[in-house]
Amino acid sequence: MKLSKVTEVPEIATKRWYDDACGTALALELVGERWSLLIVRELMFGARRFSELRAGLPGISANILTQRLTGLVAARIVQREQLPPPANAQVYGLTPWGYEAERAIQALGRWAARSPDHDPTLPLSAASIMLSFRTMYGGGFTGRIGFAFGPDRFVADVTPDAIPIVRDDPARAAAVFTTDPMTLAGIVYGARPIADAEAAGALTLTGDRALAEAFVGCFTLPPKAG
Repeated sequence: MKLSKVTEVPEIATKRWYDDACGTALALELVGERWSLLIVRELMFGARRFSELRAGLPGISANILTQRLTGLVAARIVQREQLPPPANAQVYGLTPWGYEAERAIQALGRWAARSPDHDPTLPLSAASIMLSFRTMYGGGFTGRIGFAFGPDRFVADVTPDAIPIVRDDPARAAAVFTTDPMTLAGIVYGARPIADAEAAGALTLTGDRALAEAFVGCFTLPPKAG
């Protein structure tokens, strides 16, 4: 469905925390408030309703989410869009410039994962685990893999050099993981056997099992900083 852009932009004052011409300082003014960069992360795979954003960020209140979205729209990182009938609902999506933040998020993710304080057992959203795959992919794999995390569904058309992921029906994939993001993270990054998750009732794997096993071996976390 084609989305129509809602062009209204709220009038809010631009914050200046640092009085510093460095681009890093400006980046912090744009997305440095708590939750802002995580909202951008949640939108990396397409526009979402307000309720869907809250579901992906369970620790955020409705009031704070509204404030952060208002600021991100004013900064032209996010835009409000209107779904066509019969949905006829307002959603939030990244602007083309907003999507360019992915490289910065990936670089921060790789850097922070080296911290001894990084805890991969903490909760992950569906968008977070998908973005982690795009960040930590080591290459060398070819295949179409699907993921079903409740209402969140994705397809990765993986090549040896890239891992493009879109929201789509995973039924068209050669292998499909039906599970939750934390279980999948434990398999990919914690070396939990797929069979162990299946036996516990935490995962259903359909399709090409050998392809799925090869896929989960394509990701490694970076070494911890000394």
